[in-house]
Amino acid sequence: MAAFSDAFQDELDRLLKWRRDVRHFKTDPVDEALLTECLDAFLKAPSVGLSEPWRVVRVSSDAARGAAFENFKEANDQALQGYSGEKAKLYAGLKLSGMQESPVQLAIYCDEATDKGAGLGAGTMPEMRRYSVVGAINLFWLTARAKGLGVGWVSILDPVRLNRDLDVPEDWSLVAYLCVGFPQEASDTPELEQQGWEDRRKALPVEVR
Repeated sequence: MAAFSDAFQDELDRLLKWRRDVRHFKTDPVDEALLTECLDAFLKAPSVGLSEPWRVVRVSSDAARGAAFENFKEANDQALQGYSGEKAKLYAGLKLSGMQESPVQLAIYCDEATDKGAGLGAGTMPEMRRYSVVGAINLFWLTARAKGLGVGWVSILDPVRLNRDLDVPEDWSLVAYLCVGFPQEASDTPELEQQGWEDRRKALPVEVR
């Protein structure tokens, strides 16, 4: 096993702290070579049965981006109706999408019907394929952050509508819609924490059975 220096471990911890969900992006384009380097992190990710079930759709056209943003706006309006009082006021003031500014947008899917991996490890827990996609997204995210890019995960979407608008295969399930670009500002504190939506735990409770 490779050993890593204390300095490297400190830098890794710093990277984890700076891996924050970004909502405020500059509109500067992202160099294609840089984006490819970040996407290559998917190739290093573990997956159940080595199935590599992730499928990446780059949302680039005005029509596709417009449809995705309208999807978000309608879903966000519906979500707001589920809150009342102070939470409703807080929710209405949150910026929950960078879709209008981010130069790169990616819809990340799980191919539920993939033959790769021959079903190993997914027989009793087929959701492991989707968990594998989430793990790969995290590697992409950390790589992007290390190279100066920010990533924002938009989950306030109607996935059925998005799948239809992007014309993806029926066996693909949406895992994430990611906005990628250079952050407008630097912060290692989650915006939801800054805005008073929730506080981050200071210690991890571990149950022993």
